[in-house]
Amino acid sequence: MNEFGGVLQVRDLFKEHGQGQSLVRAVDGVDLEVPAGQMLAVMGPSGCGKSTLLHLLGGLERPTDGEVWLSGQRIDTLSERALARLRRRSVGFVFQAFHLVEELSAVENVELPALLAGGSPRAARHRATFLLERVGLADRARHLPWELSGGQRQRVAIARAMANEPLVLLADEPTGNLDTAATLDVLRLFEGLRAAGQTLVIVTHDERVAATADRLVSMRDGMFVDDTRLAGRTTGRLDGMIRLED
Repeated sequence: MNEFGGVLQVRDLFKEHGQGQSLVRAVDGVDLEVPAGQMLAVMGPSGCGKSTLLHLLGGLERPTDGEVWLSGQRIDTLSERALARLRRRSVGFVFQAFHLVEELSAVENVELPALLAGGSPRAARHRATFLLERVGLADRARHLPWELSGGQRQRVAIARAMANEPLVLLADEPTGNLDTAATLDVLRLFEGLRAAGQTLVIVTHDERVAATADRLVSMRDGMFVDDTRLAGRTTGRLDGMIRLED
C-alpha cells in the first residue's frame, strides 16, 4: 500500500545495467516524493543517473527493484499496454532534442497525443490551438518544425506534452539546445505552468533552469546527495541573471 501523499513517489528505487564486472547501478536506492504543484529540478554531473531516474518516473523504463507510484497507483508493475495507456493520459514528456514529427505542422504535432489517446479530432484541435496560444505560437500553428527556431520547436514540444492535461510534466535537459533568449522563453513558460499548479520534474545542467524550481535535488553516482528547498524566485530576477551572462 502507498504510504505517501505526493503525485509522484518512489521508494528504494534501483536501476542496474549489465552484469558481473560490467554492472552499472544507474539509480541506487532512491526515495522521493513530489507533491502536487511542485516544480522539482534534478542536477548532477553527466552519467549520474538523472535521465534514468526521469525515465523510471515516467514509465519509460522499469526499475530493477523498488516502487514507482503516480497519483496513488503503482506503475512499475503494470503491463506494457496499461503502462502505455497511463503515459498517454497522465505523463507529459519534454526532451532536449524536441522529437517533433517533421512532416506535421506545429498544431498537428500538439494535437497528436490527444488523437492517439482516442480524443475527437475537433476537441484535439481546439486544445492544440489553445496551447499554442498559451506558449506564444498561435501565429506559427501551420508551420512545419524546420520552419521554426529551436526555441519555438521546444515550446511546441512543451505544448504537445500538455495536450492531455497530464498529472506530471517530465523534462530532460529542455534548454540544452537553446540559446539564451530561447532559454528565457522556456523558463518563463515553466514558471507559468508551475504558478498554475502543474507538477514538473526537470533534469538539467543549467543553473538558470534550477533557479525557477521550488526544490533542487542533486545526484551523484545514482544517489541523492542534497535536497534543497528554494525560495525567492521571480521572472525579473531571472531576466537580470540571464542578461548578465550575455
